[in-house]
Parts: sequence; C-alpha cells; structure tokens
Amino acid sequence: MKIAVCVKAVPDAAAGRRIDPSTNRLDRSGELTISDWDTYPIEEALKLKEAAGDGEVVIVSMGPARALDALRKALAMGADRAVLISDDSLEGADLLGTAKALAGALEREAADLVLFGQQSADGGGACLWAAVAERLRRPVVSQVSELTVDGGALTGKRQTEYGYDTIRASLPAVVAVADSINTPRYPSLKGIMGAKKKPQDTLSAADVGGVDEPKTTVLELTTPPGRGESRTIEDDGSAAQQIVDFLAEKRLI
Repeated sequence: MKIAVCVKAVPDAAAGRRIDPSTNRLDRSGELTISDWDTYPIEEALKLKEAAGDGEVVIVSMGPARALDALRKALAMGADRAVLISDDSLEGADLLGTAKALAGALEREAADLVLFGQQSADGGGACLWAAVAERLRRPVVSQVSELTVDGGALTGKRQTEYGYDTIRASLPAVVAVADSINTPRYPSLKGIMGAKKKPQDTLSAADVGGVDEPKTTVLELTTPPGRGESRTIEDDGSAAQQIVDFLAEKRLI
C-alpha cells in the first residue's frame, strides 16, 4: 500500500512569527519546520506500513526550495521519500491554488491513502484536506482518532459531543487525523543520517497541472477592538460579593 502524507513547512515558532508589512501575510523568510500537526499523520502512516509489513510512505508538500530541509525530519522519522512542489508562480497561493497543486502531485503518486494533519500550525484553517479530496474526487474522513485499513477499505473513529462516529470508506481515500491518534516518534540518529540519502524530488507548477487559480489579496489588517470596560478584583475575602455587585451593576443578574 502506498501512503502519501501531505505536510506543510511553517515558520519556526521558536524564532518568532511576524506579519510582513509589504504583503500583510505571514513572514516566511526565516527557518522553516514541519508543522507540529503534521507529525501525527506521518507517525500514523509509518504505523500502517509497519503493520502491513510492506508499502511506501511518501511525503508531499508545497513551498520554497529551502522547505526540503524541513521535510528531512519526516524522512528521518522513517518516510521513504519526499516530493516538494516549488515554483515562484505558486508564491502566495491560497487554499484553492494549494489544493490544486497538491492534488496534481497526488494524482502522479496514485497513493491508496492520503493523510493530512487536522490543520496547520500557522494558518489553522482545517479545510485543505477537504479541498484536496474534492479535487481528487475521493471520500474524506476528518478528525480521526483511530484508523484501521483492511483490504480495500478503511475505518475511522472520531469523537463527537455525543460520543463516537465510526466511518468506513473505500480506498483510495483522504483522511485528516486528530492529534489524539498517536504519539509521534523522535527521529533516531540513524534515521537522521539516513534521511540525507533518501530520494527528494522537486516538481514545478507545470508538473502538477499549472496555475490558473486567482490568488487572494490581503487588503488590510487591523488590530482587534478593545475589550471594553474591565475591572480587576483582588480577593481579600470578599471577591465573590464584589463579582455579584459588578454583575448587578451591569444588570446581568
């Protein structure tokens, strides 16, 4: 079974994140690292491969050429190879453009199962996997906390406010996993050294079907409005009464 894991190289939070004033977008000029959310689908793909005893785990991403350095963490964890879509024309691509590029690369791979993290560490949109599944015309299951693959189908379990949903879908399919699904492994020294020798391919926009989606332009950013009147209450033994008095003053009780 071939498993493709879509990951995103995001600005390293440890180095700080800021908005580029010239574009009103996140500044991505610094060091990049794999989004924490994406370590969970990588781990799940490796576990499925180990359980099956064979197969291939392919990492698929889109970003600048230097994003390959970030993808090596996935290779060090145990993935077999990496594919990066990198093209100047894709810079600043929004959800639709990114979904089209990833879907084009995934069609080339013809993977049986495509895994995503539930969201990215920078954007947090939690919907790219749905857009890619729509492009590929494949079933999609989200927020999966348990995943099994049996023959030509998968079974995903996810928690809801009323209990659990158990969903079965035929392969090929797209799955977005929750961070409760597993505990990602740390790359071993052997894995880190071996990652440098694993295949790392780069595709252009033309390789994945070209770029014809209009890009979203951020016209303006403004700071959030103030929180309005607030009052700090020091607990000197009468805090509860002070809170009641404040709520009564505001006619909330």
